[in-house]
Amino acid sequence: MNVQSPPEKLTARDFATDQEVRWCPGCGDYAILKGVQNTLAQLEADPKNTVFVSGIGCAARFPYYMETYGFHTIHGRSPALASGVKLANPELDVWVVGGDGDMLSIGGNHTMHAIRRNIDLQILLFNNQIYGLTKGQYSPTSRIGTKSPSTPVGSIDNPVSAAQFALGVGGTFIARSSDILQKHLPEVLKRAYNHKGASFVEIFQNCIVYNDGAFKHFTEKSVQDEMQIHVEHGQPLLFGKDKSKGLLLNKDEMRLEVVTLGEDGITESDIAIHDETNRGLATMLAQMDPPDFPVALGVLYADPAPTYETSVHAQIEQAAKDGATADLNQLLQRGQTWTVE
Repeated sequence: MNVQSPPEKLTARDFATDQEVRWCPGCGDYAILKGVQNTLAQLEADPKNTVFVSGIGCAARFPYYMETYGFHTIHGRSPALASGVKLANPELDVWVVGGDGDMLSIGGNHTMHAIRRNIDLQILLFNNQIYGLTKGQYSPTSRIGTKSPSTPVGSIDNPVSAAQFALGVGGTFIARSSDILQKHLPEVLKRAYNHKGASFVEIFQNCIVYNDGAFKHFTEKSVQDEMQIHVEHGQPLLFGKDKSKGLLLNKDEMRLEVVTLGEDGITESDIAIHDETNRGLATMLAQMDPPDFPVALGVLYADPAPTYETSVHAQIEQAAKDGATADLNQLLQRGQTWTVE
């Protein structure tokens, strides 16, 4: 009698390659790499069915360090290349990795179209508010006043909010986490993986060389309780030490307010409940910024919709059933044509 042994469960090491990981010592990318590898192991993802696509920049080295299929493409075009991969083989799990400069500057339009089309991709944006690989120029997410080689007396550009950008172009899944939140990050990535459609995850990541401490005002342990709020669907929007603070929805002015439980008669019943299907609430959460508000982390918005690749293949199948035929020569010759001699 043959006895079949169940396959051994994958571990994070099964998703690590033999390539030397080459980022600056202390770079937040190391933590994100670990978080992604742990996530895929916990999901029992099939390495042979997984693809990582990247553009240019420090984050773009990611495919070299993942024991999966990978494609290191060109600056800003990774969402477009990944879209082609997904359309060619919808059965693949396709992840897109890029930095804030790669994905929101030269690649901003490609990121926008991948999100608005709702192609089933996991889009991970590593936001360190700087161009790291090209030695510290300010990026689309750099704050006003950022001093860099390209803005030696301080940037005067208004920064873009990655989460608000994704919400604004019609994203169906928008979430946030941080490189150092090794328990939180995998849970967010699991949600992104299981969402059918474009999943956009902004990961706050420290660049220790060119923009060290850009997020310390809400990531350092001494301020995390007061400056972070971890949102969960159906749960009250509470934060602070002992969950003593919360967010109140001022319906008259349609804005959020920070309140303290016990003050002015405020109780937990007054605190707003997170509804991740409410795009308006997600937008207000994405707009919050210290010191007046905590930074919202977790799944800000999730509302599945038909995916682009599903609709494309359904259209092709329907056309085949209807007996539609195409004559390339007839297509080229139709309408106004002319001959060049």
